[in-house]
Amino acid sequence: MINKRVESAAAAVADIHDGATVMVGGFGEAGSPIELLHALIDHGAKNLTGVSNNTGSGRVGLAALIANGQVRKMICSFPRTANSMVFPELYRAGKIELELVPQGTLAERIRAGGAGVPAFYTATAVGTQLAAGKEVRSFDGREYVLERGLRADFSLVMADRADRYGNLTFRKTARNFGPIMCMAARKAIVQARQMVDAGGIDPEHVVTPGIFVDRVVVIPEPAQESILVKEGRSYP
Repeated sequence: MINKRVESAAAAVADIHDGATVMVGGFGEAGSPIELLHALIDHGAKNLTGVSNNTGSGRVGLAALIANGQVRKMICSFPRTANSMVFPELYRAGKIELELVPQGTLAERIRAGGAGVPAFYTATAVGTQLAAGKEVRSFDGREYVLERGLRADFSLVMADRADRYGNLTFRKTARNFGPIMCMAARKAIVQARQMVDAGGIDPEHVVTPGIFVDRVVVIPEPAQESILVKEGRSYP
């Protein structure tokens, strides 16, 4: 079996290329892979399409990646939140694109992409601007919109524990989009708080099996986005 541990966040993101689609885990700050995102800023890949629940906070993490001019388009549910300083300004200036997706639909599009389902019908967004240009069909007297599954070149995910084969557990709400993003990406890159020996995770407790994970870097004390924002920190 393959040892998927890499020695640094920089090594983990080194092959993310210009124009890549990158899924970024996190529900607000819960599960946000700050160190991987900062490594991606240092790496310098540009013209990226980001897929995430939101567009980050302050000027760290995902927001810092956007502020650095590396993201061409965001596919997300919450482009504007209490501490979103970067994306709204760039969007109003016409410097970044947005594909707005309801949160449940976003989760299902990612799950479908990982499961090999090319598209599905949902009642969410029927009769709204978000349904414009999309196929609508009626089932049992109710209308549904066709939504396509989402795939990505890479995903950046934060886990709690991992073993060297890439089996993962998550901490509470930090689980959010991580498991399905690992499934939906051609290469899943994970930062984990702890690396345990093979067999150190009870098989019944594994949330994401290692078959869906390509690289793991250990970050014992990951940064907390809210603290960085409160301190007025920015990256780089």
